[in-house]
Amino acid sequence: MWFNTILDTIGNTPLIKLNHLANDIKGTVLVKVEYFNPGQSVKDRIALKMIEDAEKAGILKPGSTIIEGTSGNTGMGLALAAVVKGYNCIFTTTDKQSPEKINLLRAFGAEVKVCPTNVEPEDPRSYYSVAKRLSQEIPNAWYPNQYDNPSNTAAHYETTGPEIWKQTEGKVTHYVAGMGTGGTISGTAKYLKEQYPELKVIGVDTYGSIYKKYFETGIFDKNVIAPYLTEGIGEDILPQNMDFSFVDAVIQCPDKDAFITTRALARQEGLFVGGSCGAAVWGGLEWARMNGLKEDDVMVIILPDSGTRYVSKIYNDDWMQNNGFLDESSNLRAKDILNAKGGRRGSLITVSQDDTLNFAITVMSENDISQVPILKGGQVVGSLSDSRILSKLMENHQAREHPVSEIMDPPFPIVTIDLKMDHISKLFKERTPAVLVQQGDGKLDILTKSDLIYSLTHQDDNKV
Repeated sequence: MWFNTILDTIGNTPLIKLNHLANDIKGTVLVKVEYFNPGQSVKDRIALKMIEDAEKAGILKPGSTIIEGTSGNTGMGLALAAVVKGYNCIFTTTDKQSPEKINLLRAFGAEVKVCPTNVEPEDPRSYYSVAKRLSQEIPNAWYPNQYDNPSNTAAHYETTGPEIWKQTEGKVTHYVAGMGTGGTISGTAKYLKEQYPELKVIGVDTYGSIYKKYFETGIFDKNVIAPYLTEGIGEDILPQNMDFSFVDAVIQCPDKDAFITTRALARQEGLFVGGSCGAAVWGGLEWARMNGLKEDDVMVIILPDSGTRYVSKIYNDDWMQNNGFLDESSNLRAKDILNAKGGRRGSLITVSQDDTLNFAITVMSENDISQVPILKGGQVVGSLSDSRILSKLMENHQAREHPVSEIMDPPFPIVTIDLKMDHISKLFKERTPAVLVQQGDGKLDILTKSDLIYSLTHQDDNKV
């Protein structure tokens, strides 16, 4: 038996049981290993589907140039297909992507333009914007736009979902996938839920992404956007391929947990995979431990790509150490930082949105604090800091008699007691001087930059 081209080998990737990392979980935990695709990632599926659909529609023609924004894997799939089909490729990506990804794209003859990560999607320098601009400037160019192209979701509805159903003999009860463009989780979940409506779908997000809050509240909150290092999951936009109607729960995985789990998959399971794979496994197992699996449950977790893309990063001890992922101090969690405050910790001081600014100033002064959460009916609706107060009074001295609701900033981010130090620190911005920590009983505490500094400098004294 032989194949006519390398493209005929896409799909039909194996399911493999986790034997060590999931040994405390009831039920069966399987991973679908997508690095068995020729381009070593799940994105080979959508690349071929998008190209074939564009060819059928007459959009993609001989000699065309494919221009796409990619974190690397979709570009690899497109480049692979372009070689076979005779197209040119130009890819835009971000400067947080591993050099392996960029070099692999160039190995297939693609032109790669590296753009800054930490800019707004609408910024003309962003990799989204640069790809769109080039597709408009270059003759006979085609912009697949994997974020909004329905062929993305369709590829997984037609291939990944049916494969999982067949491979598990219809026994799959839980499906776990990282959430990036949305196609992998949405298309696969749509198919599987049509076969088994009781299927639980768990999406794995990362801290600094908008997905989890949007899923839980329906609010697109730019205040949760923060830098993160896990590649391929999380977004600062809402792609049309991300269909939350098929998702039952969203778990956020910190960078460190994603990368430590990634390394553990190699060392304990023999699976040499990428960082978003570690995030997916961590998220799936975390959900299983919190909610429980029954003996006859079958959880399938998508492992999107290969570790070959991350040799200089996740599998490099120096890189891990330099980013604090092998540093013991970064193991501190929110609860440890609160404990380190000791006698400095008191009841959470709040102000109502209907109180006057003058009242808020008095409360902050009497309690020697520089920021305070604002409440409405017992719910946190805003925040106030000394810098905001100063700015407002400089504009209008009479503002002290105005209600707090007129000048308050958005609420401080709310984190769980188990969130780690390095991820908490990323939430602090110029107008975000504090975060709120939600205890198990629903009560809130507050953490500031000074609390993080204190916990680090007094770590041994307080034995946190």
